[in-house]
Amino acid sequence: QVQLVESGGGLVQAGGSLRLSCAASGRTFSGYRMGWFRQAPGKDREFVATISWDIGVTYYKDSLKGRFTISRDNANNTVVLQMNSLKPEDTAVYYCAAGRIGYAPRAGGSYDYWGQGTQVTVSS
Repeated sequence: QVQLVESGGGLVQAGGSLRLSCAASGRTFSGYRMGWFRQAPGKDREFVATISWDIGVTYYKDSLKGRFTISRDNANNTVVLQMNSLKPEDTAVYYCAAGRIGYAPRAGGSYDYWGQGTQVTVSS
C-alpha cells in the first residue's frame, strides 16, 4: 500500500523559510515523478513543483521559481520542498503526490497517489 506522508509545515513570518518533507513508501518509485501541490482556502488546488524519481528532472510553477526548490533523496525515499522568502499568499495546505512519468507533469490528474497534506501558514 502506497503511503505519502508530509511533514514540516507550520506557522512562519513573511520572509521566512520552511522545509517540507514527503516520506514515500509501499512501492518502488522508479518511473514515477513526485510532485507538490497546494490548496489555499476557497481556491482550487494548484501545482507547485515536481521531480522525476530516476534522473531528477524538475518542473516548477513559474511564479515560484527562485523561491522554491524541490529535491529527492532516493536512498531514504524522501522528497523535499525547500521554501524560501515565504509570502502570505503561500499560505495553503501542501500535498505530496506521486504519478507515473509520461503524463502532464503539472496536472493533478497525472498523479495516482496523494498524501494527507501539511498546513503552511505565512503571517504578514
